[in-house]
Amino acid sequence: MSAPATLAQLTTLAVGGPIAELVEPTTREDLINTVRAVWSAGEEPLILGGGSNLLASDDGYDGVVIRVAHHGLEQLPAAPGRVRLRVAGGVPWDELVAHTVDRGWSGIEGLSGIPGSVGASPIQNIGAYGQELAASLIAVELLDRYAEEPEWVPAADLRLGYRTSTLKRHGGLPAEREAVVLGIELDLADNAGLSAPLNFPQLSSALGAEPGSQLPVRQIRDAVLALRAGKGMVLDPADRDTFSAGSFFTNPIVTAAFARTLPAEAPRWPEPGVEPEPTVIALDHYVGELPPLATTRAPELVKLSAAWLIEHAGVGRGFRLPGSNAAISGKHTLALTNTGHATAREIASLALYVQSMVENEFGVRLMPEPVLVGLEL
Repeated sequence: MSAPATLAQLTTLAVGGPIAELVEPTTREDLINTVRAVWSAGEEPLILGGGSNLLASDDGYDGVVIRVAHHGLEQLPAAPGRVRLRVAGGVPWDELVAHTVDRGWSGIEGLSGIPGSVGASPIQNIGAYGQELAASLIAVELLDRYAEEPEWVPAADLRLGYRTSTLKRHGGLPAEREAVVLGIELDLADNAGLSAPLNFPQLSSALGAEPGSQLPVRQIRDAVLALRAGKGMVLDPADRDTFSAGSFFTNPIVTAAFARTLPAEAPRWPEPGVEPEPTVIALDHYVGELPPLATTRAPELVKLSAAWLIEHAGVGRGFRLPGSNAAISGKHTLALTNTGHATAREIASLALYVQSMVENEFGVRLMPEPVLVGLEL
């Protein structure tokens, strides 16, 4: 166990109060034993990876903070043209991406530069530039609070969605499934060093390539890192404008009918709806009649640009509330930054202001992407 610290020292927003106790397990066994000991004491540990998706209260955390630090990567047998990897939860995410790109494997090259750890990646189903973890994730090893032993859980059981899963704490609420991610298993492509087909216009444009093109994965990674750096989404200790949690708000998903009430120039993209579940009747319950079939289709959904909504609600880059050390990034309106000595309350107040401005102007409530500890929005 290390000396007491503050959450400000462990998060990319650099805010958060003192920690009662910090533990940093460096092996899988130590992580399991530490988490179980805290659970057995009737306490709730705060699990940290890279601290890049967390907004914690200035009051700190009056409990045990477990910073996952165990590493390990294993290549498993796979079909021709495929690569199967098993990766420990404490591995830095971008270190994993760099490893795969160096070997010419594709599937997560568009996720280059995302901060945080491998163990945190499935919790919010990380995604960027046309790729999502869900497309490559096969399984997750979970230490479930109510299970005797860790188990490998199929990715399909996590109900991965847009920046969400059964493992994510939404706002200040507990996760639907109380579990710690010990590791993940990925399925990648070995396609002679070529990327997955490009399907994100901004990335295609930056590369001067047609949508659907396949380019060397190294070229994709370099372009993504440059795009992220231009938006202040790569942490630079010398640039306070990068002290953020990345995109603070998720892009809202609304019905197409509602989207038609917004200005025509508001960006929007089709989003798959949810179809009704099929009707299944056990043979021993079948009496020769079928119940009425569901005929109502899921409404057509579209995804909006949170950045566009913020800018057109009158909140521009570099904006800050009077006297506050929290500001909208000068590079991208989705990032809330700590310009120096900001408090968690100042970050939260700015987030609330952004939410209110967008809701008043467009009737859309932006939802925060970071996990909130000791705070509500």
